[in-house]
Amino acid sequence: MSDATAAQGVGRWLGWGIAAAILVSDQISKWLILGLFSDAAQPYFEITPFFNIVLAWNRGISFGMFGDAGEHGDTVLIVMTLAIATGLAVWLIRAETRLSTLALGAIIGGAIGNVIDRFRFGAVTDFLDLHVLGYHWPAFNVADSAIVIGAVMLMWESLFLSGESPTNGDAKHTNGDKTPGSDETH
Repeated sequence: MSDATAAQGVGRWLGWGIAAAILVSDQISKWLILGLFSDAAQPYFEITPFFNIVLAWNRGISFGMFGDAGEHGDTVLIVMTLAIATGLAVWLIRAETRLSTLALGAIIGGAIGNVIDRFRFGAVTDFLDLHVLGYHWPAFNVADSAIVIGAVMLMWESLFLSGESPTNGDAKHTNGDKTPGSDETH
């Protein structure tokens, strides 16, 4: 096995490890929140002037979109999410950079965490509530955070790091270069 293949294997395991860590932390945090609100007489807990802990049920996808998708909406969202997670898993297996494997692991772990909620409750448990001047961002959870961070990492890599690699760094300068002293200018 070459060093590059071994490094890729380690990166993939890191991606799967991140997916597992996100999934476990997401489910534990939701379990704690459900326990907190099972006996709570109040609808939210103020943590800071801009951050509350709430209990919200999201039947849709991001920002509650498609929350009223009808009788089979949950099934459609579960199947769609599992199909996307499967595609991302294939991508993770083929990923060539550590950043990609971390990002894909975060997205996969978050997606599966939210699918578990849909199976258990028919909705995703959201509880993080950020607000400023009376305007509240839609409540979200650990899984949602991991999905967003993973997506940003993939975009960052695609936009700013896609041409960089340790093996081709100066390759563009070696092809077609003339030897010093030739009469062509560089």
